[in-house]
Amino acid sequence: MTSVPPPIAMLAELTHRCPLSCPYCSNPIALHGKDTELETDTWARAFDEAAALGVLQLHLSGGEPASRPDLVELTRAAQEAGLYTNLITSGIGLTPKRLDALEEAGLDHIQLSLQGTKAALADRIGGYTGGFDRKMSVAKEISIRGIPLTLNAVMHRQNLDDLDRTIDMAVELGARRLEVACVQFHGWATLNRPALLPTREQTIATKKTVAEAEARLRGTLAFDFVPPDYYSDFPKACMGGWGSTGLNISPDGKVLPCHAAETIEHLSFENIRDKSLYEIWYDSAAFNAYRGTDFLPETCQSCDRLNIDFGGCRCQALAIAGDASATDPVCRKSPDHPKVEALLSEVMANPDDSFTYRKLARTPQ
Repeated sequence: MTSVPPPIAMLAELTHRCPLSCPYCSNPIALHGKDTELETDTWARAFDEAAALGVLQLHLSGGEPASRPDLVELTRAAQEAGLYTNLITSGIGLTPKRLDALEEAGLDHIQLSLQGTKAALADRIGGYTGGFDRKMSVAKEISIRGIPLTLNAVMHRQNLDDLDRTIDMAVELGARRLEVACVQFHGWATLNRPALLPTREQTIATKKTVAEAEARLRGTLAFDFVPPDYYSDFPKACMGGWGSTGLNISPDGKVLPCHAAETIEHLSFENIRDKSLYEIWYDSAAFNAYRGTDFLPETCQSCDRLNIDFGGCRCQALAIAGDASATDPVCRKSPDHPKVEALLSEVMANPDDSFTYRKLARTPQ
């Protein structure tokens, strides 16, 4: 399908190993162990193929990518391929010496996760004692080196009321961008929905706070805001449309149209060990399964938002409506929208502040 435009961004999930145990972890329920991870040379080849395909931005992620002892080598390979490199990290494992090596290897940008603005809350959410203090130390080291910094604040019911302080902290740490990313309920996060789903009042207040801060801090701090899906009138254009702008490679080499795509179990995903990125992007059945909009039902076909949100998220359609080709149920026009309203009513009637933490070897009970 050569009429398909090339991707512009790639997420390289280098590992699922992570020191944190976040209850909103977006990685698959079945995590990959160290013994299944791609070798350094295979990742380097994937970076070369991505650049040749048209990818401009590479996001080095995990788990915690600093868990890979070859992180500097991988960063250098990406830089030599001509890719803009963004390291997505908790900060754990980034010593001053390692930051120096990453900067020398050509790292362009760091995205640092933030679970809360105080140690007690942040460490409870991340399930890692001392994590907040180490994160703040890393943030200062990043600032000293002048490496461009984005703070990724994963927001939910238990920390949204601290959003004002989160914004102030982003400015104090010299971040250029703040992602106010409300938890999306895929994978492990669904187990913790009663503890994470914000109230409608929090959602309204968050939208107002972000809008005011964007106006006040224009030129100082840029914002990316991902509001809670369940309170939206219309779905977001997930990934800009399936298989249209970006791709993911999992730690074991599977190439995916989006981070949560493996939840669609009837699809089979090709592996970079076996086929080239070019073949997978253009010709694989999984990437072509939901490309475009022809597969969408009449609800979407007759809607003036068809080419704005592309029917929404395929993974969410499957999770809530039971059909990956359905209109995303968060859309108020979807015949399955009452299922979202029922979820909201159930969670708000039975809130639970306790977490089921994520561990590499752990499976849901």
